[in-house]
Amino acid sequence: MALPAPLRGVVPPVCTPLDAEGEVDTASLTRLVEHLVRGGVHGLFALGSTGEVAYLTDAQRRTVLETVVSAAAGRVPVLAGVIDTTTPRVLDHARAAALAGADAVVATAPFYTRTHPLEIAAHFRRIRALCDLPLFAYDIPVSVHSKLSTDLVRELALDGTLAGVKDSSGDEGGLRRLMAALGGPDRAAQGAPGFSVLTGGELTVDAALLCGADGVVPGLGNVDPAAYVRLYDAARGGDWQRAAAEQERLVALFAIVDAGPEDRMGRSSSALGAFKAALRLRGVIERHDTAFPQIPLDDESVARVAKLLADAGLGAAR
Repeated sequence: MALPAPLRGVVPPVCTPLDAEGEVDTASLTRLVEHLVRGGVHGLFALGSTGEVAYLTDAQRRTVLETVVSAAAGRVPVLAGVIDTTTPRVLDHARAAALAGADAVVATAPFYTRTHPLEIAAHFRRIRALCDLPLFAYDIPVSVHSKLSTDLVRELALDGTLAGVKDSSGDEGGLRRLMAALGGPDRAAQGAPGFSVLTGGELTVDAALLCGADGVVPGLGNVDPAAYVRLYDAARGGDWQRAAAEQERLVALFAIVDAGPEDRMGRSSSALGAFKAALRLRGVIERHDTAFPQIPLDDESVARVAKLLADAGLGAAR
């Protein structure tokens, strides 16, 4: 489907359910897409960090993307993560995404080796020149060791290289400076009317929307997509009290990400395992396995997730 410009709303980074052998569970993934679409989301981001893209083979990436595109069936746009270390590898993924029917691609700066801002700009321009899909920048410095500066994003927005940015930097001040540099909600005055600013800060969505962000890409949105849609709708309607109430409820639910014991597993393993455990408990996916070598949640950790779901009033998904 045609990608709205700017893209607005709730665009969850879709989890990748796995079977007992570590392969993509396409039946569970199809149910997850249906769960998200029924929850009212405005788009789907396949093959992001929450989708464990770094752990998947190229063949598994294709399976995920083909499954998500097929299950979405044109009801919402599908953004495809084409995340990899170098420009040629990203371009290979971008071509595969176009063939699979994605509506846009999402790329980080190059990583493993450190790159200069001029090299990062050239990277994004090369991708856009050789891939006929809208391109979103994924600003996640904790993983790629490069923060996308306000000046760089603004430059690439104004020259048409980027259709938007997903800001997962955790730098709320930087996000606000970026939106101010782009002209706030009225970006036409700065020459970037179709540019989309999406926050990855899922615990401060109300504040980001108040400052002019267009939407959110929430990992927790896999578990409770309807709540993020309610938050977004309240904010768009100017009901900031209701938006704040939804945000506070989601802040409490977000405690599931710490269900795994810190002394025996990484925080990413805990968070991804918790999202998947919650989805299994809600009857959406079959298993809560995470990709090797991440350590799976044990029964005690899953019980913590179940308690937090019950506290949030979340039972089986319909």
